[in-house]
Amino acid sequence: MSCMLDIAVIDGNILACMGLEQMLRDIMPMAEVYVFQSYEELLSSRPERFAHFFVSSAIYFEHAQFFISQPRRSIVLVHGDNYPRIAGLLTLNVCQTESGLAKSLLMLQRMGHPHGSHPARHGDGKPVLLSQREIEVAVLLAKGLINKEVAERLNISLATVISHRKNIMAKLKARSLADIIIYVVMSGLLCVDEL
Repeated sequence: MSCMLDIAVIDGNILACMGLEQMLRDIMPMAEVYVFQSYEELLSSRPERFAHFFVSSAIYFEHAQFFISQPRRSIVLVHGDNYPRIAGLLTLNVCQTESGLAKSLLMLQRMGHPHGSHPARHGDGKPVLLSQREIEVAVLLAKGLINKEVAERLNISLATVISHRKNIMAKLKARSLADIIIYVVMSGLLCVDEL
């Protein structure tokens, strides 16, 4: 029996919501993500069913009484690192690179769900199978090495690294490096701390 996890994203910026929704789906395949453009929309959708609220800072502080009463469930979306730190307030900086955002989401997931790793799977439920060399390349890419550095580290040609990278992207149906990072961490090949 699979246990679905309902997550709410509450932000007036629909484009930001859509991007965060997709990343959350990639990182937590067992999650059902719902997008709301206002607090009122959230309230009309039984908010008690949501395990987490990813909420814009404006909506959070406008309706602080509701979100403060659920500190481990509420994650405030902040823009940059220049904001007042509040003890116990979980935040997610949305003004960073895609891979940085993926790392931050994985850190939040690990804090709240330490045993929540799931290997990536194809649409038919079968696990994604990378070759041993593709795994080595994926791990080094997730650590931030560029293609040339991967080639030097593994003592293979740059063309071979590029070929492996294309194969990895195809097998994972990855759109970017962030998807590779998510796969590597969720599969237990690398800890978030090692990124």
